[in-house]
Amino acid sequence: MPSETDTIAVAIDLMGNKDLPEIMAIEKDSFVSPWSERMFLDELKLKHSQRLVARLSQGKNSIIGGYLIFWIVADEAHLHNLAVKKEFRRQGLAQGFMNVMKEIAHQAGAKSQTLEVRESNTEAIKLYRKCGFVVKGKRPLYYTDTQEDALIMWAGV
Repeated sequence: MPSETDTIAVAIDLMGNKDLPEIMAIEKDSFVSPWSERMFLDELKLKHSQRLVARLSQGKNSIIGGYLIFWIVADEAHLHNLAVKKEFRRQGLAQGFMNVMKEIAHQAGAKSQTLEVRESNTEAIKLYRKCGFVVKGKRPLYYTDTQEDALIMWAGV
């Protein structure tokens, strides 16, 4: 039987400045063109920005397993950034974040959710489809670093 220290507890919490070193490590490991620390600091100041982290705790140790940033503007939730630390991928954290975004958006009166995703990011597209998103358009050359198109996906709340 596993002991209490073998169990990993996951808590969704608000992102703070103190979280940025761990977030920046995940960001740099996850994206071709990672956000800068300044971009995260700017997000922390925006009233309409929702910034969440998944804190994974085992015993007395705690680390950030992933993070989510989205905006609620008018009646829409717009996903801006979602990443999960490599060793915790495919364990439900990203889908959990998407569920939390939907619930917060619903409570805020949003009617829809939207996001842009690299056309080549098949794993993310699968996740978003699983969460009810459908492709409604394309932004040509949206990602200037790779000249890649973005798919525009939408879902209800």
